[in-house]
Amino acid sequence: MSEERLKIGVFDSGFGGLTVLRALLRRLPELDFLYLGDTARLPYGSKSQSTIARYALSSTRFLIEQGAEFLVIACNTASALALDEIRASTTLPVLGVIDTGVNEAQSGTRTRDILVIGTDATIGSHAYARASRARGLRAMEKACPLLVPLVEEGWTDHPVAAEVVRIYLSELLAQAAVAGLKPDTLVLGCTHYPLLRGAIEAAVPPGIRVIDSAEATADRVARTLEPRPESAAGTGERRFFATDSVEKFQSLGTRFLGSSIRNIELVDLGG
Repeated sequence: MSEERLKIGVFDSGFGGLTVLRALLRRLPELDFLYLGDTARLPYGSKSQSTIARYALSSTRFLIEQGAEFLVIACNTASALALDEIRASTTLPVLGVIDTGVNEAQSGTRTRDILVIGTDATIGSHAYARASRARGLRAMEKACPLLVPLVEEGWTDHPVAAEVVRIYLSELLAQAAVAGLKPDTLVLGCTHYPLLRGAIEAAVPPGIRVIDSAEATADRVARTLEPRPESAAGTGERRFFATDSVEKFQSLGTRFLGSSIRNIELVDLGG
């Protein structure tokens, strides 16, 4: 890797990974970032594991061709089902959002019992449960399929979203109690969910710490790259790529990134 103007490639099947990029930009503003949203082929969660791996590999190859020297897989589905294939395909450092989220949970939990919410595909893969067991944690997982469309509809502060969040988490807490767990940590296993953090924190008991895997991933990247050369100062370049509708990416993506997105490049990665 070069010592100056390191290029970090961030990949997601859509828009949610922009919450990871948002956290990265706060910590590492001097670096260059390439973000690819594979919007033409989402949702990944409805595809087979082999198809997800094929899509993820073509997307990460594109970022490498654009000069990426460090890859962040800001997609829970791809992290769950394609991370091994991505790592086997390149010598570059590759970081996924699942391990970082569980590592953060491990570092803070006292009871060793955690809760995880995510999409059907991520929860169905049980990647969080496996990663938790490997660290001596017990995890109770729950799919919350209504949350992504609520976020993409812009209803993050709507009473309907708050009620849906409350119902999902009430069910999850009840399931944990039946299983004899005493959770003190909740991991947001979808990069859309940080936009619902207020509703989520309001729906869990005060003693439960909420972990945003986007923030945990950005922290891990920053720690991995320390110390950085003093010459790498100022603000780096940001390039955005989408495989479908630039207009939709710009309007919806701005909500996730928290700032306007300009100069999005449309790319064709094939079927």
